[in-house]
Amino acid sequence: MPWAEALIESKTEAVEIADGQRVLAYSDALKEALDQALELDANVVVLGQGVNDPVGMFGVTTGLHKRHGKERVTDTPLSEDALTGVCVGAAMAGMRPVYLHNRPDFLLLTFNQLVNHASKIHYMDNGQSRVPMVVWSAIGRGWGSGAQHSQAIQGLLLGVPGLKVVMPSTPYDAKGLMLSAIADNNPVLIFEHRWLMKQKGVVPQELYKVPIGKGVYRRRGADLSVIGSSHTLALAMQALDKRPEIKADVVDLRTIKPLDKEIILESAAKTGKVLVVDTGWQIGGVCAEVAALIAENCPQKLKAPVVRLGLPDSPTPAGFTLEQFYYPDVERIGSAIDGLIQQ
Repeated sequence: MPWAEALIESKTEAVEIADGQRVLAYSDALKEALDQALELDANVVVLGQGVNDPVGMFGVTTGLHKRHGKERVTDTPLSEDALTGVCVGAAMAGMRPVYLHNRPDFLLLTFNQLVNHASKIHYMDNGQSRVPMVVWSAIGRGWGSGAQHSQAIQGLLLGVPGLKVVMPSTPYDAKGLMLSAIADNNPVLIFEHRWLMKQKGVVPQELYKVPIGKGVYRRRGADLSVIGSSHTLALAMQALDKRPEIKADVVDLRTIKPLDKEIILESAAKTGKVLVVDTGWQIGGVCAEVAALIAENCPQKLKAPVVRLGLPDSPTPAGFTLEQFYYPDVERIGSAIDGLIQQ
C-alpha cells in the first residue's frame, strides 16, 4: 500500500496556533483524512448510516460521495451486525473499509463481529489473514439523548485482544490517527466526542501519521499528573487554567489500547499524585486500568492514592438537570485536583 508507506512521522504536537499556520476544525480534519485516503487508495471505502446526508456525520463525510462516488462512500441500512461482518470479509479480501456510526451505542450490536471475528481471525488462522478495518463513532451527548444514545463504551473493549482503540483530543491528532488507523493492518476503533467537532487547530495538508499507542504531554509540571483523553482532558486543562499556581503534567493518552505505559509511569513517578479522567464509566474502564497500572508498577512513588473521575455506575439520564450531576465538568475536576494537591 504505497500511500500508507508514504505517511510521514508526526513532527509536532501542533497544540498552539501561530500566525500563518493552516487551521482546520476537528470535523474538517477528519474529512480531509478520509478524502486523502480515498483519493490515494482504491481499496479504501467509507460506509455508514447517513454518510451521504447533507450534514454527513457531524460534517466528517459531507460531500465525499460527490467526489468519490456512492460506490465508495455508501449509505448503509440499520443492520450494524451484518454490515460489520461485511466489513470484516472485505478487509480479509484486501479492502480497507471505514465504517462510521453516529453513536458508540450502535457498536453494541457489532460486538459479535468485532469480538468474535475481527479481533481473532489473524490469530486463529496463524497469521494468514489480516483485518485492516476502521470502526468510527462519536458520542452523542448534549441534547438529552438518554441511556441508549449517550454511552461511552470504550472501556468494554479494553479486554479484547486484537483490537486497537483510539481517542483523539485535537484536530491534528484526529487526522493523523485516522490515517494511521486506515493504514494499520488490524481492526481499529476510533471514539470521538461530539463536543470536539468544532474545535480548531493546526492541521498540515500533507499526509502524516500520529502513532497508535503513543501518548503525548500537553503540559509539564511537578505538582500532579492529569492523565486522560478526548474531551475530558480539555475540561481538565480548563480546570487547571483556573488554578495557575498549580503546575501539572497533562498526559493525553490518544490511544487507550494499547496504552502508552511508559509515559503514564514516567509522569506518575515524577509527580507522585495522579488524577485519571475519562468520558466513560469509572468502574472497570480506562480510569481503572490506568490506576491499576500505576499501583502495580510504582506504588512507592505515590504521595497519595490515585484518583479516578469518570461516569458514575448508573445509566445516562435524559433530563438536562440530571445530566449536570452525571457528567464530569470543570468544577468537579477542579475539586479533584484541589483534593490531591492538599494531600
